[in-house]
Amino acid sequence: MSAGDAYVTRCRPVTVCHPVSPGDIGRRGRPRSAGVALVGEGAEPSGSRFPADRIVPFRGDRGSFEGMKGASVPRLIRLLIAPLVMAAMAVLWVGAPGALAATDISTVAESLREGPVYVDPAATDQLASSDAEALADKIEDADEPIFVAVLPAGYPTQDLFRNLRTETGVTGLYAIRLGDRFDARADSSVLSKQTVANLVTAVRGAGDAKAQLNDFVDDALRSNPAGSAPSSWSDGSGGAGVDAGALAVAGAVVAAGGVSAYALARRNRRRKEEERREALRKLQVVVDEDITAFGEELDRLDFHPAEAGADDAMRADYERALDAYEEAKSYMAAATRPEEVRAVTQALEDGRFSLAQLAARREGRPLPERRPPCFFDPRHGPSVADVLWTPALGAEREVPVCAADRARLADGRDPMIREVETAPGNRRPYWDAGPAYGPWAGGYFGGGLLPGLLVGTMLGSMMATPSYAATYGAGYGDFGAGAGYEGGDVSGADFDTDDFGGGFGGGDFGGGGDFGGGGDFSGGF
Repeated sequence: MSAGDAYVTRCRPVTVCHPVSPGDIGRRGRPRSAGVALVGEGAEPSGSRFPADRIVPFRGDRGSFEGMKGASVPRLIRLLIAPLVMAAMAVLWVGAPGALAATDISTVAESLREGPVYVDPAATDQLASSDAEALADKIEDADEPIFVAVLPAGYPTQDLFRNLRTETGVTGLYAIRLGDRFDARADSSVLSKQTVANLVTAVRGAGDAKAQLNDFVDDALRSNPAGSAPSSWSDGSGGAGVDAGALAVAGAVVAAGGVSAYALARRNRRRKEEERREALRKLQVVVDEDITAFGEELDRLDFHPAEAGADDAMRADYERALDAYEEAKSYMAAATRPEEVRAVTQALEDGRFSLAQLAARREGRPLPERRPPCFFDPRHGPSVADVLWTPALGAEREVPVCAADRARLADGRDPMIREVETAPGNRRPYWDAGPAYGPWAGGYFGGGLLPGLLVGTMLGSMMATPSYAATYGAGYGDFGAGAGYEGGDVSGADFDTDDFGGGFGGGDFGGGGDFGGGGDFSGGF
């Protein structure tokens, strides 16, 4: 195969597919022997504001999940422009038989939007077409957002990862083999920078491109990247042949394979959506209890804005508490994703502090300091002190506690812990009840405090994984990263440039396969 031959892992606008028979169609909807099309080998082209009666037990509503990932280029357009692209490539080969100009990054990106592996025309000696196809199948079968590009050693490296991520526009893990050197970057909502750096380090001595790329993909899949493959990969198969009858039969089989792959991706996305719905259902029960308890506190306080002794400061405290109650109900009724529950518990925390201020004013006590709520049960209200506490099988840590729990601990008794139902008849402390309660706790305690409180707990361990943000949101201090888009989402240029930005150190890749500092898209290789 000459340097002018190019292949990719999907039949794209820049690729011409060989005609195939029905028996040559593989289970992924691509030709078994020619799934990676070769260019140039005989191919064919293809009165009061606050009435007492509004304080009632709350039962909120839930919304539904809707989402769609990007669309692929229509197959007809691919077939129409393929001859034009081939003609343009022929002109390049005639004009410069010994060397090819660097492929435009938009061409690489276009290929990756339609298949997980791209091999540059000037790098076809690094990875055989059958090996590229097998690698693509592995990634697609796993339904993970992993993108692999094989480029020639002399390819420009300035801002390479950032530009590739911008042009591709899909959230994911991006790996580049450049000559005999290798590096990778990822959106931090998919994999953490440290994880990517470790993956790159692990394959530095893997040898040739086939071994290195397969080892990297295998390790990456075991790292459980967040998200799923972009839907456009399932829509991009197709081909053109000379015999119309054979084309029709092959096209039907290819279409069936494409539908099957698309159905698999859809099932995975539906599963993730169901996980979110189930998490929201669990949170609904807990938040209903919190909102109802707060309403009962307002009722027990029995404050009347016009009562004797009431002043403007008291009325302002009461108004803020009532507003927080209404906001919490409204936020929960509108919540459609688990992370939206944070706004609910944040409103309740604000409201309870306002009630604590009001109670202090009425009783003539000093106003309370603004502190986080009681760690053991935020319904206890603002904490009064930080105490050392050690959970079962956990490490000692300092936690904020209310006056009642501080007294219990001082007497050697257990605090009054908030428990939630994990199964019928089984209740556990919220920090050992699973990942769904992260947004609930995040609203009460904030991202800055939460990591230290939950270290060593089940909830803390789950929130520390990169995949947590994709399902339950981000913004929990040291927990997770990224946000907004999960792997496989079409985000365009809306991504954190700290993950992908900068250059490759002026073109110095470091040698020996070490691009230097994998995982972060800034800086050099």
